[in-house]
Amino acid sequence: MASGERDVSEVALKGASAPAAVSASRAAVLRRLRLTDSIFHGLTRGASLAVLALLSGVILALVVGAAPALGTFGFGFLFDESWNPVTERFGALAPIFGTLVTSFIAMVIAVPVGLMVAFFLTELCPKVLRRPIGIAIELLAGIPSIIYGIWGLFVFAPFLQQYVQPLFIDTFANVPILSTLFAGPPYGIGMFTAGLILAIMVLPFVTSISRDVFDAVPPVLKEAAYGVGCTTWEVFRYVVLPFTRVGVIGGFMLGLGRALGETMAVTFVIGNAHHVSASLFAPGTTISASIANEFTEAVGDLYTSSLVALGLILFFITFIVLAIARYMLMRLQRQGGK
Repeated sequence: MASGERDVSEVALKGASAPAAVSASRAAVLRRLRLTDSIFHGLTRGASLAVLALLSGVILALVVGAAPALGTFGFGFLFDESWNPVTERFGALAPIFGTLVTSFIAMVIAVPVGLMVAFFLTELCPKVLRRPIGIAIELLAGIPSIIYGIWGLFVFAPFLQQYVQPLFIDTFANVPILSTLFAGPPYGIGMFTAGLILAIMVLPFVTSISRDVFDAVPPVLKEAAYGVGCTTWEVFRYVVLPFTRVGVIGGFMLGLGRALGETMAVTFVIGNAHHVSASLFAPGTTISASIANEFTEAVGDLYTSSLVALGLILFFITFIVLAIARYMLMRLQRQGGK
């Protein structure tokens, strides 16, 4: 009898210890998960702080390197056109002007063409051709910039010099403003050529992002617009673009950032002349092209510091562009929320 009671008690004790073992196992698993989560949280925070530290280091290096030039020339450095290494007189007006003008030409051409190509691929293109055309456009983004520069210098610039630029000069010779913008002689190279090359390079970015956001438009919206008698242009203007405006602006800003910082392709075809001209056909320079051309040949602290100051200016131009883009996107998101 005692033996039977002992067996029953042992079974009862074992049954009581089982939930305790399960609870201990769960606690161990939770501790391991908390530890893993803490490690992952620390790694992500460290990565974020590393990016901020890297950005701060770049800014600090540019400021320190540009300090001698900015201290010597002051704010007049931004508005001085002269660039003479012999007399050590430097100004950033010509590179800033060339950077802004070539980027503006590129975006004026690339954005409308990119939007139309994206809409054609999503709405009008036959399915058989949709994938080949899309791949061909995306391949443009993979071509190295130096290839664009070589092609632009030896193929595109002579074509513009012989056929396109003389046509523009003769056509707008008597038009008050356009006669100044398209004044000769036709060099082939210049800001206009650089802007066209940049437009070709920016086009894949604008097209790819626009096509992705156009695909996200609910088909019921377009079908409803077609159902009430809208034309294809009206569907694109009043349905697709308003629904995807945030993504389209994002693609525009991505392309603009690429155009502002492009170096090698522009260096080949812009002419690398440090002067400001009202004619788009005249040779010019950009900030990135000036740095690439002259940094290895810079002799003297002031010359090197002036080139670093150009890099600092380009950094702030890019920062301002991105800040404006973020502000516009926030405004659009708030309007959409209302």
